[in-house]
Amino acid sequence: MTDIADARFLIIATDGFEQSELFEPRDQLIAAGAKVDLASPDRQPIQGMKHDEKGATITPDLTLEEVDGANYDALIIPGGVANPDALRMDDDAVDIVRDFFDAGKPVAAICHGPWLLVEADVVEDRRVTSWPSVRTDLENAGAIVVDEEVVVDGNLITSRKPGDIPAFVAAIRAAVAEAAPVAAA
Repeated sequence: MTDIADARFLIIATDGFEQSELFEPRDQLIAAGAKVDLASPDRQPIQGMKHDEKGATITPDLTLEEVDGANYDALIIPGGVANPDALRMDDDAVDIVRDFFDAGKPVAAICHGPWLLVEADVVEDRRVTSWPSVRTDLENAGAIVVDEEVVVDGNLITSRKPGDIPAFVAAIRAAVAEAAPVAAA
């Protein structure tokens, strides 16, 4: 069992992330006492979006290349159209997803974030959900796609949209609470 205050989370994102899907889970986890790091292809501030309007920026804590998944309890992938589309072309991002998945650690993706799960080849025969435009890609990758606010299948957690964030965060917290803690770095 992992107490949320002792948990360590990694969020991976780049320009074009959906602002609410990064900041709301991050802020809720930090408020609960968890440690949350943000990794991106480089350490330059990344641009959030509020749907199709520019939103806030945030500066990553580390680069994708610097990530050591052994230091984290769970991985979170926010959506936004451009964010996961760029990350699925980044070998480090894809490797991070595979490493967390293979280690049995929670991997949570919301909205367009499951595109990165497809690229990492971790959705075959798994129940998942996403933003509607991503569902065909998930089906083509062998996933069992459903339309629910949050779907947990093993260590995969997926949600559809910003309105699902409360259920998404609750599922992440529950998955981490059930898992064995990582050693403090």
